[in-house]
Amino acid sequence: MRALCCVFWLILCAGALHAQERRPSHCIALAQETPGLTYLHKASWQDPVAEDSVLIRYIAHASFLLRTEGGLNVVTDFTGFTGAAPLIPDVVTMNHAHETHWTAHPDPAIQHVLEGWGPFGAGIEHYLDLGEMLIRNVPTDIRNMFGGVEERGNSIFVFEAAGLCIGHLGHLHHVPTPEQYAALGRLDVVMAAVDGGITLPLEQMLEVLGRLRSSVIIPMHWFSDYSLERFLARIGPEFDVVDEGASDLTVSLRSLPSRPTIHVLRPKYLLEDE
Repeated sequence: MRALCCVFWLILCAGALHAQERRPSHCIALAQETPGLTYLHKASWQDPVAEDSVLIRYIAHASFLLRTEGGLNVVTDFTGFTGAAPLIPDVVTMNHAHETHWTAHPDPAIQHVLEGWGPFGAGIEHYLDLGEMLIRNVPTDIRNMFGGVEERGNSIFVFEAAGLCIGHLGHLHHVPTPEQYAALGRLDVVMAAVDGGITLPLEQMLEVLGRLRSSVIIPMHWFSDYSLERFLARIGPEFDVVDEGASDLTVSLRSLPSRPTIHVLRPKYLLEDE
């Protein structure tokens, strides 16, 4: 009997240890709308991140800081500069459609530098499990300066943390294929380029966002208020719009809106005294 109790106690301990690992996301599950949930709340990028949450800070152009409860810092479409704050990210992701989405000389102190491309036409595959966050990519094609196409030359990066799936569409040049949509899965939050020409034409980006059905869409790569307003005017009544003039937000499963919501963030470099 004592042996049986010991075995039972070990099973309970193992379960408790497992519970401290990354909360599983539901990327491949169907969207579940829960009426009555509140929207997101603003927070300084240096504040402690709430339990089971991810802080998202819009830095510039297509660069975002993602910060977890445990203090993991990830910067998307990293250009080598995030602002005056002395931040060394744990992970950076990059795309090479244009030099505003990558750097050839990332700080060697950055532990993980994930390029969204590999050898010409071959692409690259990332599956980086950091415990608190899983980072993976879905390769996409890009146009080159000569009018041709480089297959698998860029990537959509997906960040799974706090039970959330957060997708950064990168410098997307085509509507994803059914296989790419399947690989992406259900994205709770998505950063989407809405310039309407340098990446995807606006009609095609609206098609992509309609297909993804993400709870939160963060516009990026919009250059001017004119292109942002043009996107917002075309998004359609099925999307709510929240624009509070903030540069960052904290998102969790419990705070996801019940309707697809465009959450406008204003780009702002990281400052030490914020």
